[in-house]
Amino acid sequence: MKLQNKTFVRWSMAIIVCCLFSSCYTVRLKNVYGDAKPDPMNDSKDYYRYMDVEEIDTVITIKATDKDFTMLIKDCGTSGIHTIEYRNTFGGVLLSAVTFGRKRRVRVKYVCMKPQN
Repeated sequence: MKLQNKTFVRWSMAIIVCCLFSSCYTVRLKNVYGDAKPDPMNDSKDYYRYMDVEEIDTVITIKATDKDFTMLIKDCGTSGIHTIEYRNTFGGVLLSAVTFGRKRRVRVKYVCMKPQN
């Protein structure tokens, strides 16, 4: 193989790897005016230790011309949301690209606020 071809293959692989790593991210929003709803049985080793975590992991279908999608969370009632986390992965980006944006993977974790007495 020629030196130019080897260099091209190496640079191509480097660009692909960079794109894969940059397409995975997590965004977490936290309310500072309240306490999280506790769950003493949740003994996980991550950020949500001892919090009552609800998860939404689904695929939504929308038109390619729609700009937004609204999903209602009714579990928290009047107490409100303490923490919400949105995760985007390479698989979700790939699904959206293959379906031209009609199907999107939604992965959301949220914690409700502790009700005040």
